[in-house]
Amino acid sequence: MAVYTDITDEELGTLLADFDIGAPLSLKGVAEGVENSNFLLETEAGRFILTIYEKRVRADDLPYFLDLLTWLSRHGFPGAEPVADRQGRTLKSVRGKPAAIVTFLPGLSVRRPNAAHCREAGAGLAWLHMAASGFARTRENTLGHAAWRAVFAPLEAAAEVLKPGLSRTIRADLDALDAAWPANLPSGVIHADFFPDNVFFRGEAFAGAIDFYFACNDLLAYDIAIALNAWCFEVDGSFNLTSARALVAGYESRRPLHPAERAALSVLARGAAMRFFLTRLADWGSVPEGALVRPKSPLEYERKLAVHRESTDLLFFGPGA
Repeated sequence: MAVYTDITDEELGTLLADFDIGAPLSLKGVAEGVENSNFLLETEAGRFILTIYEKRVRADDLPYFLDLLTWLSRHGFPGAEPVADRQGRTLKSVRGKPAAIVTFLPGLSVRRPNAAHCREAGAGLAWLHMAASGFARTRENTLGHAAWRAVFAPLEAAAEVLKPGLSRTIRADLDALDAAWPANLPSGVIHADFFPDNVFFRGEAFAGAIDFYFACNDLLAYDIAIALNAWCFEVDGSFNLTSARALVAGYESRRPLHPAERAALSVLARGAAMRFFLTRLADWGSVPEGALVRPKSPLEYERKLAVHRESTDLLFFGPGA
């Protein structure tokens, strides 16, 4: 979450006039993440999140995202549900940009998840995958494996600035991923950004997930791999095998993995590290002046790539396997 586009009191009043959620009481920008402008909105009817869509989010994709959130909510998954205006529309416009209001999801994210949090997160991710089963819309993963070479091509010079020799290393990683990338694994709707700041807890119990604006159709195990990178590395860059096994065990408590999915987790985790390295590298030098945002360093995922590069089966045997 972030704030790139401000909104005036008059613009907010015009927007809310279409809804039955009462008059606005407060509006506060949320300065996290790098994708959209987000605001905590409080009205006479309660608390909501107002999102103005920016950057990578394509307007054509928004019906998929918003319909998915509605589907999940109506199939029992705890998440933010889009609020429809009096005409039944969830997609609106602010300053010529698409926007939506969703319900406020109570709970807290954790900055330093422990193994218990990881187990709950894994179970929550499986819950999401199962609740999304049957959702009719589809969306290609535009930041998936097939896109990585094209994403990296204009960033090679930036990689060299970040770390001399890195562009050659990344090209070799891409070759290795092409050679090993799995096919014919179970697929469906994935969150694709299941990071700790997008998952809420009450105590150590999973309370729901937010920020579905990378959701798409891809390998379900790839979503687990994204989570392994996001949840199971320590601040010093080491991989926490206990947390990783807890996350997978939590997932399998709701949806057992196929043997081929388990075997593919290591290469999928390396690929997930590549995806976030590339997009963070692209974002590193492209934050608009004056934006209320904290860009995330690509070096975090460069270090994770190095860990995956050195191990053929990190999840089950630990570093050096």
